[in-house]
Amino acid sequence: MFHRLSTEKFNLILIIGVVLFIIEIAFFQGGMIIASLFFGVITYFGWKRFDRLYGKICFWGGAVSFFFTVFNMLAVRFFLIVVIILFLYDYLKTKNEAERIMPTPHAHQEIIFDPLIKIKPLFDHKIFEDQKTSDTAYQWRDINIHGAFGDRVIDLSNTVLPNETAIISIRHFMGNIEVYVPYEVEVSIHHSSIFGRAHIFGEHHWNLVNKTLFYQTENYDQATPRVKIVTSILSGDIEVKRI
Repeated sequence: MFHRLSTEKFNLILIIGVVLFIIEIAFFQGGMIIASLFFGVITYFGWKRFDRLYGKICFWGGAVSFFFTVFNMLAVRFFLIVVIILFLYDYLKTKNEAERIMPTPHAHQEIIFDPLIKIKPLFDHKIFEDQKTSDTAYQWRDINIHGAFGDRVIDLSNTVLPNETAIISIRHFMGNIEVYVPYEVEVSIHHSSIFGRAHIFGEHHWNLVNKTLFYQTENYDQATPRVKIVTSILSGDIEVKRI
């Protein structure tokens, strides 16, 4: 359904959604948005304490309240209507379109494609879940993920980095990021945060408010192996240390 949607139409839908969010904030005092953020925090707190009774109560109560609060927003209702219309449009279009088989010119000629290997990433995108690398040896693959809630722990001592630049890119909403780097590896860290703290190789920032940090080790530009860490987070701490 969505693969038929052009980028221009998708951007128009996003713009209308943003306008509806602004209208809700301006004329309805942002009640639903504030309430959804509140219930989202309650849900996250309950999930972190899910092994206890009050944690289960907070999680399920917050999750149900968050669900109904979000679906009462103007923008969310608009997106639901758009999805339903797109689904009906796609269904009717596929019913009216007959499958066409076009003959291939020069069918006797063999078409050669470059071989591709599908590689399973180390991390998948998770919304409500902590993630960490394996405690045993694992094969390195560059990391490029985004998430909403939870902690991300990456231990590079259990893998062999390539003789080039390894990439770790994390975009996160709320939670902590920890990266453990062996002593012989050169490091570049580019971190941006709205709220949080940063502890990077003995450099401590206890109050990051809408700040960007950029550090790299002395021999990063000349030596390998090396790792480039690019992170952005709304609220949370980052720690990068040797192991």
